[in-house]
Amino acid sequence: MNADCVLEGDKVRLRPVREEDLPHFQRWLNDPGVLQWLTLPKGPTMEEEREWWGAEQRNADDVVWAVETLDGRLLGDLALRPSPLGRWADLGIFIGEKALWSRGYGSDAVRTLLRHAFTEMGLNRVSLTTDELNARALRCYEKCGFVREGLMRQHRLVDGEFRNSVLLGVLREEFLGAREP
Repeated sequence: MNADCVLEGDKVRLRPVREEDLPHFQRWLNDPGVLQWLTLPKGPTMEEEREWWGAEQRNADDVVWAVETLDGRLLGDLALRPSPLGRWADLGIFIGEKALWSRGYGSDAVRTLLRHAFTEMGLNRVSLTTDELNARALRCYEKCGFVREGLMRQHRLVDGEFRNSVLLGVLREEFLGAREP
């Protein structure tokens, strides 16, 4: 489902995805430098991106936000996939605007979402996986309080090569406890 609220961090705003965001997502997801870190087998066509958009509108479980700078420049998207069986969720994010990589936008987006997940949604745990070679993402997640919990060997196939994925998680008490004075 598209997010039903706007969340503001220090550098980014998380807002509902709009249809006019789709061409940007489609372009970014077809950039090999972006796509290599995602779990998509290939970049989507515009038709496939619209199909994704339609499916997300009907999906009552996942929550998707667009990530933009505070002055409104679209950067990517962020999704939270809560488990119906427990108070945990998987997180997925991509910052597609490569000119703005390594400037703290992803970290701010993740921290902003975690604050919402733990204080407003009542979640106890948020987890994610990322490519073992994605040093930028690993730094971001660890800076936000995620802890490496495991290694999934040969978990992904990228350009004909098997790669490992790292499983990371953060607990409510860890994230909120780290924020207390």
